[in-house]
Amino acid sequence: MTSRPERIVDAHVHLWDPARTDWYPYLGGSVDLGLGDTSGMARRFDAATHRAESSGWNVVGLVNVAAATGVHSVSETLELDRLAGSDGQPVAIVGGYVPTAPVSEIVEQIDAQLAAERFRGVRPMGRTDRPVPDPAVLQALRDRGLVLDLMVRSHQLTEAARDLASVDDLVVVVEHAGWPADGSEAEFTRWRDGITALAGLGDRVVCKLSGLAMPLGSVAPDTLAPWITGAIEAFGPHRCMFGSNFPVDGLHCTLEELFESYATICRGLPPGDLESLFAGTAERTYRC
Repeated sequence: MTSRPERIVDAHVHLWDPARTDWYPYLGGSVDLGLGDTSGMARRFDAATHRAESSGWNVVGLVNVAAATGVHSVSETLELDRLAGSDGQPVAIVGGYVPTAPVSEIVEQIDAQLAAERFRGVRPMGRTDRPVPDPAVLQALRDRGLVLDLMVRSHQLTEAARDLASVDDLVVVVEHAGWPADGSEAEFTRWRDGITALAGLGDRVVCKLSGLAMPLGSVAPDTLAPWITGAIEAFGPHRCMFGSNFPVDGLHCTLEELFESYATICRGLPPGDLESLFAGTAERTYRC
């Protein structure tokens, strides 16, 4: 068996209940997500479920990332923070905002979530052609000490790096390792160029190693390794963090299989690097 990290802070989970059809209409089966059979993710997933499915791994914290549609993500943040008061999880929350709303409304949505003790930052909840929010939104996040979870695809990475350069003290987390489109050699080259550009912005930008099962269709170590090691080489282990993207990646694997694959890929790294990848970077970035 692969040696396991001493601690894990799972930096990307979605604690949700499909019964909340107003918040998660896409989990009811009426929306085609282009993911095939979604029964592996369209299920109630809470902290207790995560604990049961990750037994054997010392998971000490969960970072919940917004999944409720549109402005419902504000209510989701407040509700999860309330529940965490008794359960202890999640230890940090990445809320949401409506990217097509006027800047003033986006700032209002951000400020409403400041009432949540565990609120640490936001991601866009809705389609937009812009890879990065308006500069005024970036400045609002910076001024409030909040994190931007950057939710862009590989073809937008270089543009995002250019747009983020103007707010040089905003903490940015590149979600899903930059969201490659597929596992082709041409895509890897394009992705690597974008990842390198973002890494070049300095220590304030970190990379979340998550969600790769979606485009790659597998969590086998041989499949994930080029992308994970490529990101670690660009950012360094102290600027990378692992996230499960569960239960979404439950379409392709169990939580046990995913953690085992991550641990296999990182086998042989120094203990300090493993601590950063599996816990320390997430704790530092999301202050948890």
